[in-house]
Amino acid sequence: MNIPARVAATLPLLASPLLPFSSLSLQSFCSLISHHRVRKLGLVPTVQSRRLRRCVEEKMAWSLEKCDAGVETELGVVRPATGAHTEEAVEALRAGKVIAVPTDTLYGFACDACSLEAVNRIYEIKGRKHTSPLAICVGDVPDLKRFAATEHLPHGLLENLLPGPVTLVLNRGESSILEKSLNPGLDSIGVRVPDCNFIRDIARRLGSALALTSANLSGQPSSVSIKDFENLWEHCAYVYNGGVLPSGRAGSTVVDLTRLGKYKILRPGSAKEETVAILEMHSLEEEGAAT
Repeated sequence: MNIPARVAATLPLLASPLLPFSSLSLQSFCSLISHHRVRKLGLVPTVQSRRLRRCVEEKMAWSLEKCDAGVETELGVVRPATGAHTEEAVEALRAGKVIAVPTDTLYGFACDACSLEAVNRIYEIKGRKHTSPLAICVGDVPDLKRFAATEHLPHGLLENLLPGPVTLVLNRGESSILEKSLNPGLDSIGVRVPDCNFIRDIARRLGSALALTSANLSGQPSSVSIKDFENLWEHCAYVYNGGVLPSGRAGSTVVDLTRLGKYKILRPGSAKEETVAILEMHSLEEEGAAT
């Protein structure tokens, strides 16, 4: 894979005429970057520098994939998942439309959680029964208390778990401003604060919660790239491309925190061990575990 001239021209390291960037491979480029940083810091190449190189390679592959401009195809409108398109996404959500977005785990379909029409649209796209609940996503941890009851949780627990690849099932509570039409008949709600700036910024600017579910047909494998759900693009106002997500297809870890002092893992997901460690650090006990 070669570095495009338009990308290379913006990078100072490639400004030297000694470096023919038009023929420089991604691997060679990343190697130069990491070596340059190590030399600049006065460090001797070690295992740590090799880790740095791998990290740079992964981030460069991610960045280069997102350099592509937005395109309109017969299948749908695809945009890069960057801040330049945040306001566009918010306008679509306010109009009751569905968008596809990357998170820190999988690609998801998102809409305004307070729009019954948009929520119904997500169910139609996925071919999903309305009895299967949708989770919500908010921009920041303090926003959770607007939609769910958090007073019974140990101090600092939410901040230690979120943002991250975890879905917390909480009681809505009497003070929740969440529409009753979302997951009717259920007193609890799954809430997320993904470790992904793009979707969090969208939620912040919308000023509400996003209804969020995986971008796939119900019962089909989850999506780690936009190609995985290409057949569903046409149903979205916009498809935002964040590259191939590195977390695998396990999705978020789902944990029930509705009971005081207890937790229950409902889906292991991609962060079970880390999640359990944090829960137990805050003296929560697993529901049903022998004492």
